[in-house]
Amino acid sequence: MLEQIGLKLVRLDLPFRLNHVNCLLAEGEKGWVVIDTGLNNEYSKQRWKEELEGKEVSDIFVTHYHPDHFGYAGGLQLQTGANVSMPKIDAENGLKVWTDQFLNQLHDHYASAGIPKPIATAMVENTREFVQRVTPYPTITHYFQEGERFQIGKLEYEVLFTPGHSDGLIVFYNQEKNVLLSTDHILPKITPNISYWFHGDPNPLATYFRSLQKIKELDADFVIPGHGKTFHGANDRINAIIKHHEDRLAKTLDALKEKSTVYDVSKALFPKIETIHETRFAVGETIAHLEFLRTKGEINREEKDGQFYYFV
Repeated sequence: MLEQIGLKLVRLDLPFRLNHVNCLLAEGEKGWVVIDTGLNNEYSKQRWKEELEGKEVSDIFVTHYHPDHFGYAGGLQLQTGANVSMPKIDAENGLKVWTDQFLNQLHDHYASAGIPKPIATAMVENTREFVQRVTPYPTITHYFQEGERFQIGKLEYEVLFTPGHSDGLIVFYNQEKNVLLSTDHILPKITPNISYWFHGDPNPLATYFRSLQKIKELDADFVIPGHGKTFHGANDRINAIIKHHEDRLAKTLDALKEKSTVYDVSKALFPKIETIHETRFAVGETIAHLEFLRTKGEINREEKDGQFYYFV
């Protein structure tokens, strides 16, 4: 199917438990189009050098600012001279969240979440390590707009904003063949991480639910995700993802039998976390679920001695 619609899936390895990212390569109207780029590291540089040999790259499309999608955009732009298009809000986030100013603020944020200081310090340093994986930053030449259309391979796709996983995440949809380039909005086996990262949308899970319903209306058939294998039936997967979060919300409520910090609840929700990198994601997703429930009025929050406590 990918070959029939003129897309090549470029699977790049990642040094995490989520061990790969799916980038895409296709001919566009003015040259070759790259969708997402992987991390800025020697491996990505070599892979793209091989994939793009003999090709004139006109455009790099970045679907959101997370390092595995945004990281090598600047480096690849320097190599190819391509235009870089990206959602404006995520372009701004990409230039913000690895600055010293923001990284230094994380210490206070993690303290308010009840994270023990040695773990919090390690989490900040883990985030700081990504600076070299996302720089040099790209020069954004175009900001995606809702409803824009682009020729990617043999089909024309519409840009749709689906915030939740990030504040500006986009997907690409072709109505004729009912094809969805779902990026990190819908994944086939795992659920996309929905986290509050101490900036931006304060209730990302509610936003994500709205975005899922928006895409559910399309009833897309063939789905090309940002991680994992291609699959058929977007709506079946959307229903499963919604059910997963409903179960996770129930577990969050169950964890609040007594007043608890974010860190306390994260340990209950994610008991098998093994690394500092995974701890960051667990904490972010825990906050997203707690704030969803708090905004609905199902739980309360109070601050004491610089820490937030949640309770029913």
